Amino acid sequence: MRCPYCNSENSKTLETRDSAENTTRRRKECTTCGKRYTTYEYLETVEIMVRKKNGELQRFDVNKIIRGLQKAFEKRPVTMVQINELADHVRQDLMLKGAQEVASEEIGDLIMQYIKKVDRIAYIRFASVYKQFEEPEDFRRVISEVKKK
Repeated sequence: MRCPYCNSENSKTLETRDSAENTTRRRKECTTCGKRYTTYEYLETVEIMVRKKNGELQRFDVNKIIRGLQKAFEKRPVTMVQINELADHVRQDLMLKGAQEVASEEIGDLIMQYIKKVDRIAYIRFASVYKQFEEPEDFRRVISEVKKK
């Protein structure tokens, strides 16, 4: 970082503070002219885009996952804290992949893996919407799958 006053590259950091939104605030002093200035460092994240079944591309929105989980876990013994944690695990898994574009099916499959560990009834509810069940046999197949494990 160059001094904004004299353009020198020589400076020393006087104070470092973490602030909101993963930002680091540094108070610096130029060793050449003696003037002080503040710099901010922030984590640059790349937005994940979701490829829908119809080919449409949308920004990833963790709130959509939370709403879907709320419906699946409705009247089940699961707290909002657990739902938010589950949604955050899905978001983190997607971020760790490093892909800029993810298929909606991949997100749905990931959500189902997590739901299955928490509540089998919610898993069946989520699967019925996500997999677009149309026949009673669809439910029987998922119920037998859940019973096996």
